[in-house]
Amino acid sequence: MAAPAPTTPGLPLSGLFALSTAAFTAVLTELLPAGLLPRMAPDLGVSEARVGFLVTGYAVASLLAAIPLTAALRGLPRRPVLIGALLGFAAANAVTALSSSYGLTFVARLAAGAMGGTLWAMLVGYAARMVPAERRGRAIAIVLAGITLALSLGLPAGTALADALGWRAAFAAPALLAVLLVVWIRRRVPGFPGEARGERVPLPRVAALPGIGTVLSVTLTLLVGHQVMYTYVAPFSEHAGFGRTGLVLLVFGAATVVGIWLTGLLIDRHPRRTLLGALALLASAMLALGTYAGHGVVLLVSVALWGVAFGGAPTLIQTALVDASGPANADVATSLQATVYNAGIAAGSLTGGLILEGSGAEALPWATFLLVTVTLTIVAAGRRHAFPSRRRTELSTVGPRSTGGRVRHGE
Repeated sequence: MAAPAPTTPGLPLSGLFALSTAAFTAVLTELLPAGLLPRMAPDLGVSEARVGFLVTGYAVASLLAAIPLTAALRGLPRRPVLIGALLGFAAANAVTALSSSYGLTFVARLAAGAMGGTLWAMLVGYAARMVPAERRGRAIAIVLAGITLALSLGLPAGTALADALGWRAAFAAPALLAVLLVVWIRRRVPGFPGEARGERVPLPRVAALPGIGTVLSVTLTLLVGHQVMYTYVAPFSEHAGFGRTGLVLLVFGAATVVGIWLTGLLIDRHPRRTLLGALALLASAMLALGTYAGHGVVLLVSVALWGVAFGGAPTLIQTALVDASGPANADVATSLQATVYNAGIAAGSLTGGLILEGSGAEALPWATFLLVTVTLTIVAAGRRHAFPSRRRTELSTVGPRSTGGRVRHGE
């Protein structure tokens, strides 16, 4: 799934690729309706806007389900929970492929969103537990590469399949993929026990661990800033006199692949510098878009730099989150981040729409620049706990077995 993986011997590549494919499946399930609005609307007897609500419903269900479901399932063995989430995806996509009722389809999308909230809370922590601490960043990069591949390859492929065989086939494909993935995970992904009731760190105490709040703040400001610009890249491109939005999105998607590849090479040795560099690059790209977007070449180069910078940022931030929480608390910490992530997407889309209506498309990159600058400042100030200069191989947290409030986390 990711180019950097072969350069690091000893990683459980097959298992990590399986988790990466799970991320691919989740993103494809979430966003596929957005590319199929004109095809789905007549068959379901609703407007294209209501088909768009299928994406909204998924996101809201994921937002609401991530924390309570993660808390409820903490005591169960990890692999069965992972497999259950994937079977939920398979069932939801199968129902969507077969349904002619908008109401039934919407319920299936809500169920898929709940599965998505559960899955995203698990993937990063699962990858962290499969490898030594010094290779954790590389492992997380491999898993999250599935997001990039879904955006750059999966969604265009799903749209092409819908063109050839109909939109129902486009949903049947990820349903089948999820079933096959269950077999792969049973063979190649190790099982881990759930947390015993007496050993679970309560969610408020995980949230209060040093560095967690800072990482969540960075997640929120970066996602709001990114989504302000990304949601409305089409009107911005048209305003700049470059109407080929498809080419702009293709350049961005290809650049994110490069970004996550570079991040995989650097994250375990220089995590702080890599994140600061990515944010500085993103800010520079927004400055260029705000100043010189009327030049087609400048627009495409700036979008490419934006893609490179943003492509690796989620991996860097999630790795910092796992380092701050420790692998034992990673599922809970990641459920908090999944909630913040979805809130950032919603807030960014809303903010961008208000800016577009109030100040025009030309103001969008400046708003993103401001938010990215805030993010960069938070990261720069978070040197002690959230974004240290060196990866920590021994992490501290608060737990029932701690001594003086500290406990060493093994792998």
